[in-house]
Amino acid sequence: MKTRFNLLLILAVFLTAQSCYYDNEEELYPSAGECDLTNVTYSVTIAPILAENCNSCHGGNFPQAGVVTDNYDDLKTVVDNGRFWGAINHEDGYSPMPQNLPKLPQCELDKIKTWIDNGAMND
Repeated sequence: MKTRFNLLLILAVFLTAQSCYYDNEEELYPSAGECDLTNVTYSVTIAPILAENCNSCHGGNFPQAGVVTDNYDDLKTVVDNGRFWGAINHEDGYSPMPQNLPKLPQCELDKIKTWIDNGAMND
């Protein structure tokens, strides 16, 4: 009985030791923490973010609150008046978007802010 216990103990220690290793996050996920803000454009960068996070409520025939994000011209209107950035950045005085959800990931916010700061151009 004692031999069987010792064998199980040795096996447990061996399996535990095999599963314990230390990986460096940078080695596992080389792009983690990096946010590429070069070449931020409406069609390649901004439109896909909006399609994933905004257009289901703010697009189509009945956009909520009259805010339209599924086309450049209507989006540019809310960008220019500041409502868009105020809402997605959850600033005081604006309805935080996406509604009832946390803010967009910081990298996506940084890309949107870069696009706005560069004139919110339509490419």
